[in-house]
This record gives sequence, structure tokens and C-alpha cells, in this order.
Amino acid sequence: MIHVRTRLTADFTVLSNALARRRGSAVTVGVAAYIASLPDGTPVTIAALCDHFSEGEILISRALRDLEAAGYLERRRERTSTGQVRTRTYFYDVPGGDSSTDPGRPPQPPRPPKPPRPRKPPAAEKPTPTGENATPTTEAAPATTAPAPAPAPAPASVPAPAPAPVPVPAPASASAPAPSQGPVSLSDADPRAVAVLASLRRVDPRLVLSEKEAARLAPAVAQWLAAGLAPQQITAQLTTGLPDHFLARPAGILAYRLRETPLPAPPPRPLDDQGAPRPAVPPPFQTCDGCERAFRAHAPGRCRDCRRTEGSPSVAA
Repeated sequence: MIHVRTRLTADFTVLSNALARRRGSAVTVGVAAYIASLPDGTPVTIAALCDHFSEGEILISRALRDLEAAGYLERRRERTSTGQVRTRTYFYDVPGGDSSTDPGRPPQPPRPPKPPRPRKPPAAEKPTPTGENATPTTEAAPATTAPAPAPAPAPASVPAPAPAPVPVPAPASASAPAPSQGPVSLSDADPRAVAVLASLRRVDPRLVLSEKEAARLAPAVAQWLAAGLAPQQITAQLTTGLPDHFLARPAGILAYRLRETPLPAPPPRPLDDQGAPRPAVPPPFQTCDGCERAFRAHAPGRCRDCRRTEGSPSVAA
């Protein structure tokens, strides 16, 4: 090999032979030479290097780790004047950052001292969070209250822990009846509500409920029935727009719809001859005293046609 050397007076970079002849990956040496040629302040993140080189993130990140392990590169997390934390990269011509070997290079500024790490609180201050163990808390409480002269605030703080029994036992006791109501038999539930729940599988075969689930959902369906909704309306509200795949039991989806869906307005009742709304239960059949035809009425008497005939004199004549 014969070197054809040209004396460069501008736009060149000086590399040590130890770095240029470094054994290992050529990508590591290439990345090091590229970083050494960049001016201060140029971003040298993995994304920025990938935009320049044709290698991918894996090779670039491996080259940066090799340079960092060899001492040519150092990455520090520093806080700026605005309070932001940024990663600053330092590149050294000689591992360790010794610039005294190069007399022509101006001395590098000293490294800024690393910010001290926040000290962990002593172990004596941590018994308060662990309120689950009664013995450590009771021992720590007197220790903290002993230094205090026990003024009026000390008794005032005693009522505050009074809610301590409220850590969740109270909700647990409130939620305890719920499981007791789960195993209620179907015989105690409204048969109409159970019939509505049992008919859901005819619309969607996935809506198969167990006895416990039906007994737990029956009270909510009974409330919808009491509000004046027909079973067909309840079925439509519970089966319309169901997801293609269930991530939970069908009972959970039905319970959510019964709890969160607002009750739709019941259909208006038809009006009778006098303009009053007809009752939900039709009156029984009666036999007309005039024409012996069957008609619905609450009391025996004459049908509508016979009453109309008796009331119009022209027809009677």
C-alpha cells in the first residue's frame, strides 16, 4: 500500500490511530469518525445517526455502546436552566477525555459535576405508610407523639384516626350482602322477570344465564316491568347492539345495561270511548241483556250498540 497524502488546511478531522485502527466492527469506527467531525451542539441520537447512515438502529446503538464502553463516548443526563432534563453526549479523542496529549488542542472545559442524588428518607419515617400492621403503627405513634409536648392538637388528631376503621371494612360490610343476595333461588324472584331473562337466548344464543345470574338480574328487570315496559321492549333494549365478541360473562353486560340504560318511555295506553286511558288489564267479558252478545265491561248490562240504539229516538221509531 502506498499513501498519496494531501496536506489539508481546512475541513478535516484528526483521529487517533488507536481509534482508526480499533479492532472490531467497522460501523463503530465509522460512527466515531462521523461524530468526531461534527461541530458542537449537533444531535447525535440514534434516530439522527440512522438518517445519515444506511445501517439500522440495532447496529448504530451497538456502535454507540462499544464507544461508550471503550471510553470514547459518554452520555449524561443533565438539567438545563429551564428545568428540563436532557441527555448530553461527550466525545473524547482519547479515552478518558485527556486533552493534554494534544498540545495544539485548546483545553476542554471541565466536566460539570453530576447533580447529587436525592437521599432516601430514613427507615424511621416509613412506618406511617404501612398502616396495615397494627403493632408497628402503634409503636411508631407514641414515638412521634412523645417528642411533642402533647398540647391540644394531640387529642384533636386522635378523632381524625377514628375513620381509620373506615380503611375499607365498612364498604366490605356493605358489599357483603351482595354475595348473600346472589345465591337467592329463582322461586323468590319475579316470575315475569325470570321469563324475560330466559327468553333472551332465543334472540341471541350467547345470552345463556345460570340460575344465580338470573336471580341476581331479576330485580332490575322487575323494576323495568313495574315502570310500564312490555317484555318485548325489555328484550329489545338488552339485545340490540351487542358486541361481536364478549370479553366478560353475558350477565355482566346485561347488568350494565340494566343499570346504566335509562328507562324508555312506555307506549301510550289506548283511550276508551269516553277518552280516558284504558286500563292495562282488560275488563272481563259480559253478556248483553238486549242482544246477548259478548262484550267487555266491568259490570253486566247492555253493549255499546244497544246503548246507542236506545239513546237515538230516530232509530227507535
